[in-house]
Amino acid sequence: MELFEAFSSLGTGQLILLLIALTIAFGFECINGFHDTANAVATVIYTKSMKPTWAVIWSGIWNFIGVHAGGIGVAFSIVHLLPVDLLVNIKTGRGLAMVLSLLGAAIIWNFATWYRGLPASSSHSLIGSIMGVGMMNSLLENGSLAKGINWHKASEVGIALILSPLIGFALAAGLLLLCKTLIPAKELYQPPDGDKPPPGWIRALLISTCTAVSFAHGSNDGQKGMGLIMLVLIGIVPATYALNLDGDSGDLQATVVAAKELKAELEKPDLANLMTVLKEQHLANARVERISRSDVVSAAEASLEHSSLDTILDPYPQSDVILATLDPVPLAASVVAALEGRSGFKDLSSDERWNLRTQLVELGASVRTLVRQFGDQITEDRRKILKSLAGKLSKPVEYVPEWVKWGVAICLGLGTMFGWERIVVTVGEKIGKEHLTYAQGGAAELVAATTIAMADNLGMPVSTTHVLSSGIAGTMWANKSGIQAETVKEIALAWVLTLPVAMALSGGLYWIATWFVG
Repeated sequence: MELFEAFSSLGTGQLILLLIALTIAFGFECINGFHDTANAVATVIYTKSMKPTWAVIWSGIWNFIGVHAGGIGVAFSIVHLLPVDLLVNIKTGRGLAMVLSLLGAAIIWNFATWYRGLPASSSHSLIGSIMGVGMMNSLLENGSLAKGINWHKASEVGIALILSPLIGFALAAGLLLLCKTLIPAKELYQPPDGDKPPPGWIRALLISTCTAVSFAHGSNDGQKGMGLIMLVLIGIVPATYALNLDGDSGDLQATVVAAKELKAELEKPDLANLMTVLKEQHLANARVERISRSDVVSAAEASLEHSSLDTILDPYPQSDVILATLDPVPLAASVVAALEGRSGFKDLSSDERWNLRTQLVELGASVRTLVRQFGDQITEDRRKILKSLAGKLSKPVEYVPEWVKWGVAICLGLGTMFGWERIVVTVGEKIGKEHLTYAQGGAAELVAATTIAMADNLGMPVSTTHVLSSGIAGTMWANKSGIQAETVKEIALAWVLTLPVAMALSGGLYWIATWFVG
């Protein structure tokens, strides 16, 4: 219902823009299906445990369940790679140009590697695209590449993406060796025999591991595009999607209570002093980079009681122009004032909804930065309190409507249905010198599902493609089957090139887009 209401509120031009933007965003999920969900069904199709059509349908069902069960933590860990100034200005022409440019770049690279039959990572391409538009925007705004990325969040994501394939390789190899010791069933360690399905118990095992990978894929990879789809909706239809309008009076009151509690915490002398120092640091960075925003710098200077600014020159990962002027205490008070006496978020006007979203995003960014920069000066209990309150305040703005989840799950399934064969052949026959055995497929999928589930619990994005393909390689190594060097080189080359190519593509597309949006 909300979608049709949003459509009816738009003019013809805006409606066309929204449809184009959503087509691009959901198109990314279809390409994601070409790559990643194809990995989930690769072993059951290759081993003849399920017919391709039924395997894809089965995987799609469990992807959908995974999308719903997985929450939205991964979705917004991706979004928070973007600098805070983009997140509070997403409804500007440049904000939308960034989102569409990064999605377009990710689609181009994913499609190119799929066409080659390479299990490249949709996660890598998306993250590289985000970094590319962030850096290009920073370069165009103030001549600096580094300030366009939240480097703290980027380092967390990078570690997860680098470690997960190594974990997949080692654990899958170890699991296969353990199975050989504990399960001496010869048929388990044989490759498929033509079109003959495997024995019933092996078939059940492989279908179970396929189910687990599909569920894990939905809970992690399925979220990656959802946050960006939300940025598209927020940018074009802010009156409907700036806040979660389905929130009831209880949700609204929870936000008010959290804002009051956060204000009380931040007014305590020790945290108030730390906030002053933090603002000085960001203002110093703005000075060092010669950001030509004299009005912003003057406003920030006026809010400081002392001027040891020129001595603090360390780079910080957030947008200094924005954060130098943020004072979370008045922001929290503004949130309370905006919501008191209201029965729900729908009571707010369109402008009030946007203002509240901006305040909540800025408040969350300010608190997260405080905890990150001065965590060693804040007790563990208070850090937990601050993080908990910031999380509660993010709920009205970090949400995903049901129809978006449905759309993502359907697109993942459709992408798999039209593109699975290239990836299945690579996984089954081209990684190892010998064809994939039942045990190798089961071990690799079980390890992939477990690794992805662990990452999902931590809110970290990982690549289903890389975890599973490295798991297959690990089982080939453990089985002494040998590895096809040419295929592995191509996969490794795609892994190495994905980030820089996606960054260059998205940065270039965004640069071109700025010619039209100013």
